[in-house]
Amino acid sequence: MAEAFKNRGKAEEAKWAHDEALRFKVVARRNKLLGLWAAEQMGISGAEAGEYAKSVIAADFEEAGDEDVFRKIRKDFDARSVVRSDHAIRRQMEELLALAVEQVTTEVKE
Repeated sequence: MAEAFKNRGKAEEAKWAHDEALRFKVVARRNKLLGLWAAEQMGISGAEAGEYAKSVIAADFEEAGDEDVFRKIRKDFDARSVVRSDHAIRRQMEELLALAVEQVTTEVKE
């Protein structure tokens, strides 16, 4: 009985670790897509857009949650005089999160 309980605990830990890794991949993918979208809005393309997307991914490590990413995009849009409302940025973040879930889920199945 104790062995079964121990195995169940290990399985739960493994599932939690897998879910956390998946969640991390999804958010990182969303941030990359968001960075590419924001770069396009600011007239940035090519390799520079890829570098900008990496900076958006890195911004997410400042604090828990999405506010650090939102603030970066807002600040960069303001600096480049890109007119987008806070609501439009947050809506884009939500839409790209759904797309990231779809993309990462598809990759996991393959």
